[in-house]
Amino acid sequence: MSEKEIGEITHYFSNVGVAVLKLTKSLKVGDKIHIQGVSADFEQDVTSMQVDRKPIEKAKAGDDVGMKVDEPVKGNEKVYLIK
Repeated sequence: MSEKEIGEITHYFSNVGVAVLKLTKSLKVGDKIHIQGVSADFEQDVTSMQVDRKPIEKAKAGDDVGMKVDEPVKGNEKVYLIK
């Protein structure tokens, strides 16, 4: 398996378990990601994403995407796509 960096966490809303990702590459529902940083190091499947509170299936570089995460994260943690 290989990983490539696709963005980073910019915000985390602990009350709903949602992180905001600033993407540098595209991401779609069904992809598997690895979040790694000071407080987090885990893998999860992308089951849903939102932009401006609207569900989307695919996001592109430059998008800020909201996504439910399995564990708490912090800003500046890196997000990798697992291939």
